[in-house]
Order: sequence, then C-alpha cells, then structure tokens
Amino acid sequence: MNITVFLGSMDGTPSMRNSVSLLGKWIAEKGHHLIYGGSSTGLMGILARTVLENGGTVTGVELAYLASDRLTQDNLTELIVAETMAERKKIMLERSDVFIAFPGGFGTLEEIAEAMSHTKLGIQKGRCIFLNLEGYYDPMISMLDRMTAYGFLEQEARDAVWFIPSIEELDAKMSGIL
Repeated sequence: MNITVFLGSMDGTPSMRNSVSLLGKWIAEKGHHLIYGGSSTGLMGILARTVLENGGTVTGVELAYLASDRLTQDNLTELIVAETMAERKKIMLERSDVFIAFPGGFGTLEEIAEAMSHTKLGIQKGRCIFLNLEGYYDPMISMLDRMTAYGFLEQEARDAVWFIPSIEELDAKMSGIL
C-alpha cells in the first residue's frame, strides 16, 4: 500500500520523535511504501530514515527550491522534484492509497485538507487519518463535528476521517481495510 504521510520538518517533542520512528518501522515492516515531502529535517527526516533503515521504500516529493538547498533526504528509493506546491500535492494525492496527518504545522494542515476534499468529492480514492498523538488534533475533531452539526459536512464524510491516538491502534484499524 502507498501511504502518504504529511508531517512537519521541525523536530516536535521527544515523544513525537519516538512515535514517528514507530510509524516508520510499522510502514517498513508491513511492506508499505512511504510517500512524503522529501526533507531530511525534523520529523520528516526521522520518518524517511527509519523506513529506509528498516528495509522499506520511500518516495520523496520535494520542492525544487528546497532540493537546491540540499535539504532533501539522501538515499531515497525515488525522488521527484516538483516546481510548485500544487504540483507536489497532486503527485502525492495521485500516488497514494492512504493519507496520514502526523502532527505538523501549516503545510501539514494544507495537505491533509486537500486530501480530505479530494476523497469526499470522489476525485481521489483513499482514507484520511489523523494520528492524534497526545490529543494534538482534538481541535480538528471539534471542528469537523461542528461542520457536521451546522450542516456543512455530511455525517458519512465526517465518519470517513479517522482520528487514531497511537501507532498500535493505527495497526489494528488498518488491518481491517487491507
């Protein structure tokens, strides 16, 4: 399965760094293929290196101006250089079966929001999952529930977005859709 993970290029907390390593090991051990933003920094770099160190495969989709700054992770299975964010997101959306939002910042929110919109509209097939580590995405749960209560989001679309609190629970939940 091709799994796109949207996550930050910053370090996050020690527990987030540990969890992203667990996610990387899980992806590799299950034989899934990681697709991510291509960076060697922060949580992004930890994830890619962990997948690779555990025998997995990784596609990085990096922006050209970042690739030129030598921020791209070395030894990727595949590197795709995109000129724009729109092109980058399009590539990531088209290649994926599952989209996971790990804790991150503006870019993470932008990318998972587009994935949710595309899957809701049927433009893209796939499952959207928030790894809600330490309750990080609790405000997003409230927002989606509010959208549903106000009639801006159908219950079926709301229920299709999963919030999972740990890598162990991700494994159990994913076993049901594989």
